[in-house]
Amino acid sequence: MPEGDTVWLTARRLREALAGRAVVRCDLRVPKLATTDFSGRRIEEVLSRGKHLLTRFEGGWTLHSHLRMDGSWQVYAAGERWRGGPHHQIRAVLATAESVAVGYRLPVLELLRTAEEDRAVGHLGPDLLGPDWDPAEALRRLLSDPGRPVGEALLDQRNLAGIGNVYKSELCFLRGVTPWTPVGELASPERMVALAHKLLDANKARHGHITTGNPRRGRTHWVYNREHQPCLRCGTAVRRADQGPSDEARVTYWCPSCQKGPAPPAI
Repeated sequence: MPEGDTVWLTARRLREALAGRAVVRCDLRVPKLATTDFSGRRIEEVLSRGKHLLTRFEGGWTLHSHLRMDGSWQVYAAGERWRGGPHHQIRAVLATAESVAVGYRLPVLELLRTAEEDRAVGHLGPDLLGPDWDPAEALRRLLSDPGRPVGEALLDQRNLAGIGNVYKSELCFLRGVTPWTPVGELASPERMVALAHKLLDANKARHGHITTGNPRRGRTHWVYNREHQPCLRCGTAVRRADQGPSDEARVTYWCPSCQKGPAPPAI
């Protein structure tokens, strides 16, 4: 699932291509929206909220989309060949005279009144890349359940909006704790929150995520997706395990030497 910085960058590209321009073609390929046509209307804004995308049209309507694991929005020049996947995977087409935005494999696509966007995103915690980022409120939410493992708490979008598996694993490594450490046992939870904001902000304008400061292939992450490989800090083999309830478990990575705290229940 894309991290919040990836969604932020997607919103920026869509905004640069579409905002302020009139729609000349609107094709929403989901049953509930099949007859919806915004042709002739201006796209006023495209913005991200955590991992959600909101495309606002004049007249007070918002197209809400979420990429989840496989979705993507691709932007092409008018007349350019589309390369994002087979045509049967296309769920949305929004075209202006100059550009075409094509949504592939979008698992969430719904139409809302702009005044009612909270129906889709009102549950989210402070957006790490939003203009109203509030570290104090994010910290309050994170600490509201002190017995919860920090890895699960970081992934909960009701606490901080925008963290996914990559940053969850990397944040725990950088703070020297395992993802199973209870939030209430963190030495400096406010530093965890500040570091989350710093990492996403540093990566928001580029492809991929670099948490080590080293852009070389295989050196961009400390532990994420590095199972059995030597820790870049101490050389110990990085480990991997699922975390969370069985019906929504997410993979996590950690270094058993550099990170202190509880191990996964079954290892």
